[in-house]
Amino acid sequence: MIGPVLGVAMGLATSACIDPLTSEVDQDVTAQRAVTTLDPLRDNELQTGAVCGGGARRCFAHVQATPEGFVHAVAVPAAAPAGFGATDLQAAYKIPTTITGTPTIAIVDAYGYSTLESDLATYRTQYGLPACTTANGCLKIVNQSGAATPLPAQPPTTDDWTIETALDVDMASAGCPSCKILVVQAQDDAGNGLDVSQNAAATLGAAVISNSWGGPEQTGQSLAGEEVYFNHPNIAVFVSAGDNGYDDAGQGPDYPATSSYVIAVGGTHLVKDASTRGWTETAWTSGGSACSLSITKPAYQTNSGCQFKATTDIAAVGDPQTGVAVYNTRNGGWTVVGGTSASSPLIAAIFAATGNGNQTSGQFVKDNAAKLYDVTSGTNGTCTNAILCHAGVGWDGPTGYGTPNATALVTNVTGTGSGSGTGSDTSGGTNIDGGGTSTPGADGSASDEVTGGCSTTHGSSAFASILMIGLVLRRRARARG
Repeated sequence: MIGPVLGVAMGLATSACIDPLTSEVDQDVTAQRAVTTLDPLRDNELQTGAVCGGGARRCFAHVQATPEGFVHAVAVPAAAPAGFGATDLQAAYKIPTTITGTPTIAIVDAYGYSTLESDLATYRTQYGLPACTTANGCLKIVNQSGAATPLPAQPPTTDDWTIETALDVDMASAGCPSCKILVVQAQDDAGNGLDVSQNAAATLGAAVISNSWGGPEQTGQSLAGEEVYFNHPNIAVFVSAGDNGYDDAGQGPDYPATSSYVIAVGGTHLVKDASTRGWTETAWTSGGSACSLSITKPAYQTNSGCQFKATTDIAAVGDPQTGVAVYNTRNGGWTVVGGTSASSPLIAAIFAATGNGNQTSGQFVKDNAAKLYDVTSGTNGTCTNAILCHAGVGWDGPTGYGTPNATALVTNVTGTGSGSGTGSDTSGGTNIDGGGTSTPGADGSASDEVTGGCSTTHGSSAFASILMIGLVLRRRARARG
């Protein structure tokens, strides 16, 4: 189980990034809450940190932060918000914006979120997405029992699930603008409310369910009592694979990503570039992967080297250095967020949008690997069996079978066959089954880097570079002191 993590003091900060569409620095920058822990800082990166801590399960959202450890937020951007927006994600993963029907994406999170509906409206308005409100029937918010009232209280400041929930509903919106969104709010993250919420989501008509949270398995622990909550035939259940690298940095595999009944979602470092696809992905250095301690190994996992089930099955953007734009009033407005908390709801939405909400196993992902962008470089830690912590051709621990080409996954175009087609892959990554020959950008090349810690989507400037160098030098000076 995950113990409480001490927060740090609240304060203010200034922006280190230049707005993508102008040369002006964002002027209205606030940081209303501290992150719970700071992530390890590498050269030429912005500081990032986790926002959840204290419960038996933690959410996997990681925000861009100030060097002092405060959430970096911009109330009124100079132009477009920093971070990848809905249109960026739709382009990167070839997500269809017109679908048949209005499937429901269920988001399971902890605690209440009083400004959820208005914050979601701000995000969807920013990117020209159709309104999704409780009045028009698109948005529904319920408690862990599936009732509209009473909703849980707001989370404590040291365990802020409102950023997580904002991230989840924004990614659901980007991945399937026409879908309905059902938010199931567990009472807290300490009991079994997050488990019970799976049943509420299924009962209320979810086509897919996304869970951006988890906690390490314990040696000798029986998970049979929890497994029953994730077993919902014909409803795809997605779970974030984790945010602390291979084997949760020694704490153990994160459950429920290891559940027999879910599709586990890893994270990537996503960069817009001049490749054929227009985007390059490498494994996120802190994305999750592991071998379960007890969950039976599925038949489709033939080369993981694990005795029990392995994560991950599929992946999408997760690195907060190349994170996504999220709007959250409680923390000051527009923030840039990552973690496998971003990739799980995005993948869930893509499955809903492409008519694959009834696919409940990683077997489907394997069978359709030719319709994915294989991620072949990057690592999330150190492991004895390299495939579990190093991205490579075919399946690997950090990124599974790759990231989605949503257009190729649309059921009325390609069906649900074995994915053994032939021909050139235009993904910018190696085609596993289809004989594709295109090659991704080399890991660590200029096209893969984030200048000054800002997403290459938003460009760079001499000012941003100088400011980032100053921050790095200041941190090193403090370390020497």
